[in-house]
Amino acid sequence: MLTQIGRLYEIEAGIRGSPPQTRQAERQDKSLPIVLALHEWFMQQLPTLSRKSVTTDAIQYALNQWQALTRYLDDGEIDIDNNAAERALRGVSVGRKNYLFLGSDAGGERAATLYSLLGTAKLNDINPEAYLCHVLSVIADYPVNRVDELLPWRVQL
Repeated sequence: MLTQIGRLYEIEAGIRGSPPQTRQAERQDKSLPIVLALHEWFMQQLPTLSRKSVTTDAIQYALNQWQALTRYLDDGEIDIDNNAAERALRGVSVGRKNYLFLGSDAGGERAATLYSLLGTAKLNDINPEAYLCHVLSVIADYPVNRVDELLPWRVQL
């Protein structure tokens, strides 16, 4: 089973960056048979397992979520998993307890502003550390009516 799941990810690696129509066609051709075999294997395993087993719970969960798990096969714009979204939220999750010690609502607002600014820098393919160093080095003498020129999408580093 793990080998088959690994094969699905190999197929995805081979089509990453391709147009959605190509990804969908490749998935129908190569991934769909693997997914159907995986479903059949799940169905075969269920009668052989204890109802209270952890494996039974996992298989039941997969079967209950089957439509969502296989949705990516029919749409070339959907990824096989949500790893990109989870990576994007990792910083929020890691810092969750630290945010309890921001000191005040104003501290929380400042932190939110800073996270938004640095996140915007990343989205604009700018190194957040280099961006922050640049802004901090020029902002003291920068005209207040032109501070919008320091926004990440307008700065040239």
